[in-house]
Amino acid sequence: MPSADFAAAQARLAARRAQRAQHTHPHHESSSTTPTTRALARLPYPFNRLSTSSLSAWDAIKGREGTRPAFRVGQVDAELLDDELLDLLKGQVGEGLKYFGAHITDTYSAEILLALRLVLFKLSIWNNNASYGAHLQGLRYTDARSKSSARPPPKPWQKIAYGAITVGGRYAWSKWEEWLLAAQEDYTRPESPRLKFAARLTEHLSSLHDIASLASFLVFLVNGRYRTLTDRLLRLRLAPASHSTSREVSFEYLNRQLVWHAFTEFLLFLLPLVGISRWRRILSRTWRKLKASVLALLGRSTSATDEEEARQAGELGFLPERTCAICYRDQNPTTATEQDIMTQSVGGGGVVGSAATDITNPYEAIPCGCIYCFACIAQRIANEEGEGWTCLRCGELVKECKPWNGDILEEKTPREQAPPGTTKSREGPATSNRADS
Repeated sequence: MPSADFAAAQARLAARRAQRAQHTHPHHESSSTTPTTRALARLPYPFNRLSTSSLSAWDAIKGREGTRPAFRVGQVDAELLDDELLDLLKGQVGEGLKYFGAHITDTYSAEILLALRLVLFKLSIWNNNASYGAHLQGLRYTDARSKSSARPPPKPWQKIAYGAITVGGRYAWSKWEEWLLAAQEDYTRPESPRLKFAARLTEHLSSLHDIASLASFLVFLVNGRYRTLTDRLLRLRLAPASHSTSREVSFEYLNRQLVWHAFTEFLLFLLPLVGISRWRRILSRTWRKLKASVLALLGRSTSATDEEEARQAGELGFLPERTCAICYRDQNPTTATEQDIMTQSVGGGGVVGSAATDITNPYEAIPCGCIYCFACIAQRIANEEGEGWTCLRCGELVKECKPWNGDILEEKTPREQAPPGTTKSREGPATSNRADS
């Protein structure tokens, strides 16, 4: 296209824009002049300025500067990511400090949060002009006072003020509330009027801050400029780090979370149906048979001691007879070695002499004859649904149990009693031997 034709086309385009602006401007002025504005304009000075100030305030609220439209979702997600990161780091620090004392995390919770916020502020906003959540969303802080399209970074004094409010201010406010709560709960001192006034003033300031934060967030939803009240006071705005930032909301992490949630719910539904204990019992039984067959192939003969050791191959076969192995297993899920248990028993806090693990209402397992509490062994056998329970003392398969008759002398039946003329009793041979001698 020749340059003359291009210049003529540009002139026609400019004329059309001017003509369109001429048609729309009177209509805008007439629509903006409402009966309320005209009534306010008739008021005496300085009340007649309320109409113009209200219109300018509304225009400032609904106007969009910087990003058009504002990337509100990314800014809110950045704040949520920062909070999640802080909670994650706090949990990790608490797990590390519990070895120095379980009370440290609760006692110094405010100090731990202060140190974490200070480190995160130095490594993120002070060094890179963006928090970690904002960096993941492709945003960074800019100085909103500047009208330049280059989006200049915030000044050092803005960063210092931001850190003082978000790090030091939160710590000071939390410590002040803790001190007020401790002073109000101290009933040894009489409640002073100053303390009442301080508590009432603190409550009013907290309510006022919440109301202001809510109003600021509602304005943010309209124009998308300042996410928090601190950003609004310091004129700090989150803007895309580059002009080619994708504005599409990514649901990748949400889909992944939903998949994992559905998978865990399916496992929680499936595991009780599968029966982990049953498969564990089958595998252990198969392993014992395989081991016995391999030993038989190798030609190893089992002596009486080997049979006794095999009989005592249970996991808790070394426990004293008065101790119920099931009760001990329930109270000690992570079973220690035999030496550790005996050492604890010598100290007085172990198995021997413990009323919590002694056998009550003894029942005998069939066929091994090991003694357990009735409630313990009956529940274990019932849970196995007829397939048998592995004895903790000898390792045999137990399917039934009966009352223990170790303290009862059973009378012989008439069939078992000897005829009167015979001397086949336990005392007969001994008496005759003594007479012969």
